[in-house]
Amino acid sequence: MPTIRVHDKLFGIYLSDADIQKRVKTIAEEISKDYHDKQPLFIAILNGSFMFAADLFKCLTIDTEISFIKLASYKGMKSTGNVVTSIGLDVELFGKDVIIIEDIVDTGKTLSIFCLN
Repeated sequence: MPTIRVHDKLFGIYLSDADIQKRVKTIAEEISKDYHDKQPLFIAILNGSFMFAADLFKCLTIDTEISFIKLASYKGMKSTGNVVTSIGLDVELFGKDVIIIEDIVDTGKTLSIFCLN
């Protein structure tokens, strides 16, 4: 199995690109079916969700909108416990179907800002 070096760490490939793209296509088909009569707003949390969001949008068959925000709760490899907004949301959410694209959900602190505002 090939490995990838990132800085001083070695990683083995867990899922092939073909497997990932197949799953992205399945997710896009499910969203397109569930929202066939709506125009959902996707909010992609930068930076981690960018590539997935791009791949997903290539496969969607419905009208959609996307907005990006940049939130951070990590410094290096550890959570600070605080969420910092670097790029804020610039669209109205009221009355819209919203789908949030997040890269990793571990503490839930990043997503909690949507519930508190």
